[in-house]
Amino acid sequence: MSKENRMVVKIGSSSLTEKDGTLSLLKLKSHSEAIVKLINQGTEVILISSGAISAGFRDLGYSSRPVTVQGKQAAAAVGQGLLIEAYNHIFKSYGYVSAQLLLTRDVFKDEMQFSNVYQTITELLKRRIIPIINENDSVATDELTFGDNDMLSALVSGLVNADMLVMLTDIDGIYDQNPNKVPDAKRYHHLPHISDQLVEQTSQYAGSKVGTGGMKSKLLAAQMATTLGVNCFVGNGEGAGKLMAIQDGKGSGTYIGDKHTSHVRKHKQWIAFHSEVKGRILVDDGAKDALLSEGRSLLAVGVIAIENQFEQEDVVEIYYNKEMIGKGQVNYTADQLRRVKGLSSKEVMELTGSNKPEVIHRNKLIITVQEVDV
Repeated sequence: MSKENRMVVKIGSSSLTEKDGTLSLLKLKSHSEAIVKLINQGTEVILISSGAISAGFRDLGYSSRPVTVQGKQAAAAVGQGLLIEAYNHIFKSYGYVSAQLLLTRDVFKDEMQFSNVYQTITELLKRRIIPIINENDSVATDELTFGDNDMLSALVSGLVNADMLVMLTDIDGIYDQNPNKVPDAKRYHHLPHISDQLVEQTSQYAGSKVGTGGMKSKLLAAQMATTLGVNCFVGNGEGAGKLMAIQDGKGSGTYIGDKHTSHVRKHKQWIAFHSEVKGRILVDDGAKDALLSEGRSLLAVGVIAIENQFEQEDVVEIYYNKEMIGKGQVNYTADQLRRVKGLSSKEVMELTGSNKPEVIHRNKLIITVQEVDV
């Protein structure tokens, strides 16, 4: 296996805590040493770390990990500083500076913020600083949450075009059955992709008392990451060399993806998975063929109807009959398109005063035959 130059490492609460749910500085130190070893041999590492609630609930006066939303958010507010302080202390002892980024779902939905996150991480990596990312648990609401750090790690790995996403957990990979209940359950060493069937048959069997994501959530994250062009690993390991072993294909867990996986451009990721759809364009046979078979842009001549109101640069869905075949950013408003649908590009530009011949340019278009949803 070739050496990856950029790796996203996601460490779950179960891999950072003691049996009573409190943060284990010993485990945190072990993970940090493994990250340092990787960086020292030339790999850029972005760390997605859970553990804020575990770090904070005791100082808040709780005897065990809180179960209410308010309790968790308050514990995260106390614990986030303690967690990052612990990481800072360890990384500094090895000569590295770390940086904290707290994200919520709306950061990904806003195109400018989405781009800003990318630029910030890129600048940090350029300066050999270790970005440590967590969901902003203290303020996140249901509508703005990632669900857990597994999905956050998948989306970040896609955004930064990582070569590999490593999800460290308390189980040594993905099994065909629940290994806790079925003694002869078989572990997958490699999966070319994560099928919907595998996701459905996998319950939350790997979940722990201290984490939010079970194995099912890791499968969904791996499915998303590979869709974005990032190969994955789900498993565990021991000692400071565990991440290097994983990188070398010798990890204790399951590898997902293949060498043919190609990265999805940042802007197309945003259109496909994060943007808010404002309308719908219905197209004819010719436009469908041009988009699906010929790799062309969408032109007004193939547009037969427009639904809803939208502005220039808004994201709309493209439908042929009753099937969604694409999504993209439009160069024209809904009202303009209603006036010029079915016309040639030359007529469209003359009537609107625009210098853009395409309704949706190929560079701002993603093709799909089903609804894309996270």
